[in-house]
Amino acid sequence: MTKAETEKLHKLYEIYEQPMYRIAFSVLKNTSDAEDAVSDAFMSIIRKVGSIGEPYSPKTKSYIVKTIRNSAIDIYRKNRRNYDRAQPMDDSINSIPDSASGFENDIGDNDGILNILNETDRKIITLRCRDELQWRDIAQRMNMTEANVRKRFERARKKLISQRGVADYE
Repeated sequence: MTKAETEKLHKLYEIYEQPMYRIAFSVLKNTSDAEDAVSDAFMSIIRKVGSIGEPYSPKTKSYIVKTIRNSAIDIYRKNRRNYDRAQPMDDSINSIPDSASGFENDIGDNDGILNILNETDRKIITLRCRDELQWRDIAQRMNMTEANVRKRFERARKKLISQRGVADYE
């Protein structure tokens, strides 16, 4: 890559990074996925930086918008396929309600509420909530099936909520 192409790429990033993020976020509704879409789009832009015109031209803007939109849609479709394949048994198990005194604060506390769980369930809760691992990653670490991990998580979550009181998490 020439110095002029590098400078053009820096200028494109400076001008379009935030608008690209907003476009991606409007499609994906997820910060991490939107950032991935911007990254993927810039990888595509890097490959074609020599054929891109002036950074402020309408043609360049149109190309950038089309590139980020396509990147975001690709990620959306990939996520939808993965979600359809590994549909959780209960949608509520994917989220732990957060509050200032929620059990997320207790996860790092060895004397906290997690002690009511057996070691396996405690580890699943910790890996999912604190370490934010995907179901398949937890399943691999725990040498279990994804379905088993999700079900144990759901049961442990219900046990924690019943122990703390539902009002704490609503």
